[in-house]
Amino acid sequence: MLAIVIPAHNEAAHIGACVAAARRAADHHQLLGEAARVIVVADTCTDQTGDIARALGADVACIEARNVGIARAHGAQRALALGARWLAFTDADTTVAEDWLVRQLDCCADAVCGVIGVHDWSPHIGAVREHFGRTYTDADGHRHIHGANLGVAAKAYLQAGGFPPLESSEDVALVEALVAIGARIEWSASPRVVTSARTDFRARKGFGATLLDVSRRYLPIGGGVDSADNVAIAA
Repeated sequence: MLAIVIPAHNEAAHIGACVAAARRAADHHQLLGEAARVIVVADTCTDQTGDIARALGADVACIEARNVGIARAHGAQRALALGARWLAFTDADTTVAEDWLVRQLDCCADAVCGVIGVHDWSPHIGAVREHFGRTYTDADGHRHIHGANLGVAAKAYLQAGGFPPLESSEDVALVEALVAIGARIEWSASPRVVTSARTDFRARKGFGATLLDVSRRYLPIGGGVDSADNVAIAA
């Protein structure tokens, strides 16, 4: 069995598109009928995130942690208990390609780190999109780590100790642990996802915070931005 794990905190506006895309990936004909479960971990949600995900066929687990590392680990544990041999992770504001899961498995690796694309740059000034285009490596051999596009074999996940209970950079910590145990990691541009460049991001040091930091570099002094005061280190 395969599993797609999606942590979510008050993501009613995005979770429908996310789960629908994940379900299409889970039902791809090239999986040759192997079962794939979509697991949404609704973390401290006060909106309809869980109801929407459940209505679209996802397994929904509700926790009260407000911590993405704990949420990802909880989803992984649930998947492992169901017998999953491969754990694929994405984010609630992200849509995966129809062949996303197939392309992860095609890498024949212990873990796969994929790249991201952005569907809407309107929350940011044009310089941010230009900066992303200049500095982001959308090609095989990249060294980006995104929880929105990550896959790992169950055996390697367990050997690496799983996700630590971090509020951010839990994906980086897992990949570092995988490197430490000698896992074979494929840095691939083949599994595709499209994510959000929103400024009301959930992870304090995630992709959205990184873009906000870039925005500050290009804005004139006193220009300001309408979001939380979060600064990030680019993954």
